[in-house]
Amino acid sequence: MLGAAHKPGAIPLRPLALGDMYDAAFRIIRFNPQATVGAAVLVTALTMALPVLVTTLLTFTTGVVIDESQDVTGTEEVLGVVGAFGSMLGGLVLLVVALGMVNGLVSLVVRAAAEGRRLSLGQAWAATLGKRWRLVGLTVLVNLGMLLYTGAYVTLWFVVVLVSDSVVVIVLWASFGTVAFGAGALWLWTRLYYLPAPALMLEDVGVLGAIGRGYRLTSGHFWRTLGIALLTLLIASIAGSVLSVPVGLLGQGVGLAWPEYAALGLVLGQAVSTVVSAAFVAPFSAAVASLQYVDLRMRKEGYDVELMSRAGVLES
Repeated sequence: MLGAAHKPGAIPLRPLALGDMYDAAFRIIRFNPQATVGAAVLVTALTMALPVLVTTLLTFTTGVVIDESQDVTGTEEVLGVVGAFGSMLGGLVLLVVALGMVNGLVSLVVRAAAEGRRLSLGQAWAATLGKRWRLVGLTVLVNLGMLLYTGAYVTLWFVVVLVSDSVVVIVLWASFGTVAFGAGALWLWTRLYYLPAPALMLEDVGVLGAIGRGYRLTSGHFWRTLGIALLTLLIASIAGSVLSVPVGLLGQGVGLAWPEYAALGLVLGQAVSTVVSAAFVAPFSAAVASLQYVDLRMRKEGYDVELMSRAGVLES
């Protein structure tokens, strides 16, 4: 009975092992499909609708054609191609923000599951009231930070290549600079990017406060957090590719069979494959990240006692 009392929901209320996290992630997705898979599919489909609609319109107005045998030289054709793939890029940018919202929703679902409660999509969305714009701001800020970091590295590449006349210097920079950039990116991702969304949704903090909470929680647990995060990313990437590649190939096949619809086929194939991939990748990755947040708080702050109290275990 003691074991049952300490597991009122999807996870045991104690520090979690890797197996506990993955088992709980699948349980949470299985028993809360609307608020996990449903949320991911909904936001992905809405954001991917933009490039599909734009490309469809351009295909039947400007005649967007991607074919080696035809030169795209006319103003309308050039604008059509630029518009089609520009809308795809815009859709992907919106997708990043939308998936940030999914991360927030899933963190609420994870906490409810830990307490033995199930949330529908409507309930999870209602629970985000008052924090939606902060979540959008957090998503934009952390992604902008990673983008600026990458841009600084690329800029340094140009500076080294333009200034240095020595091949040895360029080779040394390519070797050590790339390693340093990768190490810095992993550090930023783990300490500042990975856990702020759950902190923002589950605590009374703002955007910068959530980033600070993620930084403090991973202190002393960097390598474990990074290892689980990388393994989860690998699993999600492989599963996402298995699900999405066949759809993407089908879109390319449309272009080969009907060149006049090549751009539409490519964009439509990419959009559908993104939706299919996100249906698994987004909720699984978000659930594991939220479970790592819960695990770190139980290890460092006795969060298991708070969860037991919320679940009514201590009163019983």
